[in-house]
Amino acid sequence: MTPEEFAETVRTENETALSRLGSSKALYADTEGAMDANEVLRAATTAEFHARETFAQWADSETHDGARQAFETTAAEEGEHYGLVTERLDGTHEPGDTPAIQESLRAQTDTIGRAGAFFGRTIATDESKSQLVGFFVGQADTSGADLFREIGGDVDDQSERAKEVLGEVCDDAADWERAREAAGDAIQSAYDEYTETLEEMGVNPKPVC
Repeated sequence: MTPEEFAETVRTENETALSRLGSSKALYADTEGAMDANEVLRAATTAEFHARETFAQWADSETHDGARQAFETTAAEEGEHYGLVTERLDGTHEPGDTPAIQESLRAQTDTIGRAGAFFGRTIATDESKSQLVGFFVGQADTSGADLFREIGGDVDDQSERAKEVLGEVCDDAADWERAREAAGDAIQSAYDEYTETLEEMGVNPKPVC
């Protein structure tokens, strides 16, 4: 299997979850229904903070040189994102609870599992960043929309970085299967949290046909 084939497989197997994570209901769930700009920014800063922490932890314990460098680079990017979004909250932010997807990533302790989960996280996050851009476009907030477009561009780079690591560490079918499982777990954890949050709010998580 090649990294591109892996990416296509993961996207196909998780199509439903990814489509719903890319819906407006996902942002509604992230803010627990408080869809004003500050609450949206607070949710975004929490996501960026915990992502930075995850990749920094991975970098500190990773033994594979290529993977460690990828995690270090990503941790630095997430730190920049956290700083940029926090600036829009007047520089103050108290991180909320660790998102389920970050808990899933932190449970991965082997390089292949981390690489797979890394990729899964990037495609799930890409969906949420699109919703953030759309929100600020709807608010006629050009700078806010541009900020999340910029962050979304970095997420695209992270996806390519994850595939590069997968190409380095996956040698056989068993390795690719391990990575695929970890990617799916990451996406599913985000989807489960989305579903549970909306159900607790009395909202149907499925799209209205």
